[in-house]
Amino acid sequence: MQSVMPLIDQAVAELAPQFRALSIVVEAAPLAHPEVAQAALDRACKAVQEGGPSWGEAHLAGWAETFRKFGAKPQRTPCSADALRKRVLRDGSLPSLDPIVDLYNAISIEYAVPVGGENMAAYAGSPQLVVAEGTEPFDTMKEGAPAVEYPDAGEVVWRDDKGVTCRRWNWRQGVRTRLGADAKCMWFILESLPAMPLEALTEAGDKLIEGLQQMMPGVRIESSLIGPGAE
Repeated sequence: MQSVMPLIDQAVAELAPQFRALSIVVEAAPLAHPEVAQAALDRACKAVQEGGPSWGEAHLAGWAETFRKFGAKPQRTPCSADALRKRVLRDGSLPSLDPIVDLYNAISIEYAVPVGGENMAAYAGSPQLVVAEGTEPFDTMKEGAPAVEYPDAGEVVWRDDKGVTCRRWNWRQGVRTRLGADAKCMWFILESLPAMPLEALTEAGDKLIEGLQQMMPGVRIESSLIGPGAE
C-alpha cells in the first residue's frame, strides 16, 4: 500500500496553530456499489437543509477568518465546504459528479468540513501545505480549455513537486491530480479548525471510510491524524 506523508509548512502552522486534519489513504478495489454515494449525498443535503451540526456555522466562519489571514476574500472564494453548503441551500441538492467525489462531498456537506480527494498516481512526491511564492504552476480549465495559473504570493496552497494541486488551501482543486472512481490509490484529507470537535472529525472520517468499504468491498484503508491530538 502506497505511503502518503503530508507535510505542513511551519508558516502555515503559525497561521492556524490549531489546524488538524485526518489523512486517509485508500488502495482501491473494484467499484461494486456506486449507489451508496448517491444515498449519502441525498442524506447530507437533507441534513444541511435541516440546519446541520450545532458547531457548523462557527467552523465555516473560522475558515473564512483563516482565509482572510493570508489575503483571500472568502465572500468571493470561500472554503470548499462553505461553497458546497451554499449550493445545497440555494438549489436543494448537488448534481452527481462521480461516485467517489459524491461520497466525499456528502461528508463535507454533512459535517461542514473541507474534504479533498486526490489521485495519488498523479502525484510527484508528498502533498505539502505551504505558503506560495507565486511562481508555482496550477493547472486548471478556463472556458473549457486547459490553462495554467499561478497563486498569489503568500497564498496557502497544497502542492507537490510539480506544482500546486489545490489553491487557497481548499478552494479549488487542480486538474492533474483530480480524483475519480477509476483511481487505484486515493488520498483524502479532512481539514478542521478548533470550532469542529475532534470527535466530529473522527466521526466524519469513519463515515467516509464506511462508505468506501460499502462501495468497494475489499478496499484497504489507512487513517492518521495530523496536528493537535495526534499520537
